[in-house]
Amino acid sequence: MIQREHYVTKVRPFYESDLIKIITGIRRCGKSVIFNQIINEVRVTSDNVIYLNFEDIRTSMMIQNVNDLFAYIDSHRKEGKCYLFFDEIQTLQGWQDACKTLRLHNNSVFITGSNSKLLSGEFVKELSGRYISIRIRPFVYKEICEYCQQLGKTPSVSDYLIWGGFPKRFEFDTFDAQIQYLSDLDNTIVMNDIINRYKIRKTDLFRHLVNFVLQSNARIYSVKSIHDYIKNAHSNCSVNTIMSYLSYLEEAFVIESIGQYSTKTKQELAFYKKIYNADVAFNSLRCNSNRYDITHNLENIVYNELLYRGYSLQVYNGDKEIDFMAQKDNKTYFVQVAYSVADEKAYAREFSAFDKIDNRHQKVLITNDDVDYSTSVVRHISLPEFLQMDEL
Repeated sequence: MIQREHYVTKVRPFYESDLIKIITGIRRCGKSVIFNQIINEVRVTSDNVIYLNFEDIRTSMMIQNVNDLFAYIDSHRKEGKCYLFFDEIQTLQGWQDACKTLRLHNNSVFITGSNSKLLSGEFVKELSGRYISIRIRPFVYKEICEYCQQLGKTPSVSDYLIWGGFPKRFEFDTFDAQIQYLSDLDNTIVMNDIINRYKIRKTDLFRHLVNFVLQSNARIYSVKSIHDYIKNAHSNCSVNTIMSYLSYLEEAFVIESIGQYSTKTKQELAFYKKIYNADVAFNSLRCNSNRYDITHNLENIVYNELLYRGYSLQVYNGDKEIDFMAQKDNKTYFVQVAYSVADEKAYAREFSAFDKIDNRHQKVLITNDDVDYSTSVVRHISLPEFLQMDEL
């Protein structure tokens, strides 16, 4: 597995700190690998390291409550600062109080979890600045290239557009094996984890909503619009139920949403947002007859890549909608995404979106075209070129 320095470099300055280091992200995105990388670095200077994986039944049988955890640490730690690594600790009842206590007694605490509740509610409120959090994502394209080189394989942009970047899939040699892995992962994350965690009773309704939402990536939505669609098949569903189900998907890092920035009100429009999938495989697994949604997946890929590079994103709602208003280091970029602008109508539509944008800001169009369509005011970037860039 590759060394994901992009993430580790954000944690490294805090190895000795009493701040709780929280590493989150969707299941199977590579959190444990990053954990191991950090552990190996810490062990260069200290052998006072304890690692516990709470998804391992041997750990969960041995440590069933907070008192068991304290007893285990007391019996295994050595003198001096101890480095505690807890994988998927949210499965342990009372883990929040345990972490708050442990950080006060010469311990450096690192935790991972695949649920955003690690960063919500009373835990974060009580910590009040005594933690740092790092969000891990599936591979971006440059990481795929690096890992495939290790495996002796050749990656392709088209494969990334359809099947995304969950790291483990690249270890399988056949297409059928990769799809089986992704299907099982999808069922585990989207269905089993969430249904069991939140004790969802209306499973048919939930599955219907999940399939609709994950096939609607890179589209504007409102809770009401989703409700209006779902209620045709499930008349007993309410807007509150839809809101709850969407929040469950976000808490499990399956989807994310970004708001629209309106030039008319100069504020974010609260009710209409755009949904993006954590990985485009969630869309492609739901497509029939190999009719993959390349156009929306491409925008989803650009979204994931821009977030990885540290840009804050909003949909820009001016005279015409622009996919992303991307901001970083006091610079603003307006980014439009299209599969191709080779067609004259597509060219006119995509370029006209920039007409009312001040030329002080950089205007970027990303497409899958090989031809450079740049103008004096709009920079055209081909998708393969964009995927190899570090910054816009």
